[in-house]
Amino acid sequence: MRTINLGLSGLRVPVIAVGCMRINKLELAEAGRFIGTALDLGAVFFDHADIYGGGASEEIFTKAIDMKSAVREKILLQSKCGIRPGAAFDFSKDHILKSVDGSLKRLRTEYLDVLLLHRPDALVEPEEVAEAFGILQASGKVRHFGVSNQNPMQIALLQKYVKQPIAANQLQLSITNCSMISQGLHNNMEDEFALGRDGSVLDFCRLKDITIQPWSPFQYGFFKGVFLDNPEFPELNAKINQIAKKYGVANTTIALAWLLRHPAKMQPVTGTMNIGRLKDCVKAADITITRDEWYEIFLAAGNVLP
Repeated sequence: MRTINLGLSGLRVPVIAVGCMRINKLELAEAGRFIGTALDLGAVFFDHADIYGGGASEEIFTKAIDMKSAVREKILLQSKCGIRPGAAFDFSKDHILKSVDGSLKRLRTEYLDVLLLHRPDALVEPEEVAEAFGILQASGKVRHFGVSNQNPMQIALLQKYVKQPIAANQLQLSITNCSMISQGLHNNMEDEFALGRDGSVLDFCRLKDITIQPWSPFQYGFFKGVFLDNPEFPELNAKINQIAKKYGVANTTIALAWLLRHPAKMQPVTGTMNIGRLKDCVKAADITITRDEWYEIFLAAGNVLP
């Protein structure tokens, strides 16, 4: 699969990441077939988090892939920490170190290729994060670092203390959830689309060479459902299907190709556990839709141009 640089980390990664949040819903044999297919397709970057399935997602992934040194060398593992479900966000040094040790144990590996801080913590003390990152890097437990759902000032504050480059920022982004794109188009306007909700995080990440990892690339709202083949989005689906027919691919492929067409060089994170849909996702790496097609899809989703 086509690869890109993950920020300034020096790490080359597949342009499509495989999200493993729901892998604990699969039987072990099913999970094995799914991961095996991903590897065959060159989709070797797997995204985890310590809270996915309460840790079960990392565990079943490891069992399904039969983690051994020869297998570990072929894959890239990313996990996230910082959410204590129903209690707090926690970027304290002790929590970060404890969480990483838990993920390493469940994944049966000596290191993570990438660790992301999972959402912002209002009580973050960046000096503690910097100390934790330093320990993890020096011990070889984590090779590269990033964040999720953070705005430019939160990243800048963290980067003031953290010595390692922030390689990635995982953000919700899809055709129907693209305010970080549409707001820039409506800059200096008085309409509702001009409202800034993220501090121009898209441009900031491009300026700082931070790779954006769009999560829920097929969802609308906050986990309300997928927009593909959804009767609530007739114009969007008609346009996507029209373009998909032109390229001889599925609508899933075009929805991801829309994100990949953006010059920010993003790395979308899929969430499907369906092998057929995973294959459709991977095909997006080889398709470049035209500028006109990109804007046609943008407008069909209900976005407007000033």
